[in-house]
Amino acid sequence: MSELSHLDAEGRVAMVDTSGKAQTARRAVASARVLMSAGTVAALRAGRTPKGDPLEAARIAGIMAAKRTAELIPLCHPLPLTHADVRAELRDDGVYLEAEASTTAQTGVEMEALTAASVAALTVYDMCKAVEKGMEITDVRLEEKTGGKSGTWRRERP
Repeated sequence: MSELSHLDAEGRVAMVDTSGKAQTARRAVASARVLMSAGTVAALRAGRTPKGDPLEAARIAGIMAAKRTAELIPLCHPLPLTHADVRAELRDDGVYLEAEASTTAQTGVEMEALTAASVAALTVYDMCKAVEKGMEITDVRLEEKTGGKSGTWRRERP
């Protein structure tokens, strides 16, 4: 990019003016991982975590976070989300989370999907920290986005 969109003519941080942009259908998917020991994975599989079901709590927390992204991220536009969801999958090395957000608006929903994935991962950590404090939250990243002037982008898979 040749120009930073969040700076005004004097170099001060500014919210981007989207009033001249067309409203289009927009969708974004982000993911995160919570790496944990085999013992913690076994406890999750057996339903032996002290605070209840971490995966369902993470789903709800991520959806709630997507809806409040503009309150958490400075200069992020408040968006009327038409859909938000978080999928949580228990794997051998921990929990894989995938968050999706959709809207019809003048700006994208990448931050909403990333916020949902991040908060969902933090919730898994919080729900499991009594079992293991050494878990790692990794790979918070955008997987794909559609809509808007830049169109579709998908992360290349190796």
